[in-house]
Amino acid sequence: MTSQKTNVKKLTVLALFIALAYICLFVFRIKVSFLTLDFKDVFITLAGFVYGPISALCIALVEALLELISVSDTGFWGAIMNFAGSAAFAVTASVIYKYNKTFLGAVIGLISAVFSMTAVMIVMNLIITPIYTKAPVATIIDMILPLLLPFNLIKSILNASLTFVLYKPISQALKTINVLPKSGSGFTFNKRTAIGLVAALCIAAASVAVLLTLLDGQFEVVKG
Repeated sequence: MTSQKTNVKKLTVLALFIALAYICLFVFRIKVSFLTLDFKDVFITLAGFVYGPISALCIALVEALLELISVSDTGFWGAIMNFAGSAAFAVTASVIYKYNKTFLGAVIGLISAVFSMTAVMIVMNLIITPIYTKAPVATIIDMILPLLLPFNLIKSILNASLTFVLYKPISQALKTINVLPKSGSGFTFNKRTAIGLVAALCIAAASVAVLLTLLDGQFEVVKG
């Protein structure tokens, strides 16, 4: 009976993370050419921090499918890229955090996720983008330095910063309602954590400023 209750709680929380990720995706997206800036990976990664990398991988797949049948304008190929990017980010971060549940583990995991997602998305852009945009590969290569690299790097940095800021409050809330055990994590709130949170917020703000400067008004905010 206890095991069944635990499974029900886990499924409920995972469903909540899926809903939050989708709402975030549905309510606010920024389109830049064929690229999309959104923050669904924050909630996918939070699920991975709470329940492990397999949960993050499953939610990344669910979100890609939900996006495909609802708000996507890039179809099947876009769904593949969305899954690859989210999985690269969330699974990388949650694998590292799973084996080092400390402040440092969270930082290392999220930094690694930034580089993992950026690298994966560059490769995916080179392989898949020419298929559905009908653009020559040489054209995509020419876009790496001025657009693809900075865009994906800034997007992943924003997601990493927001994940770091939100993880402790959300995990504490889940512990308060007895969904998670009240002990077992070394990522405690202390002076170092507070400094980290402030730094994460500053990095997020700086990333937004850099992105807006880079895009120079050449973007579209999409809702719904």
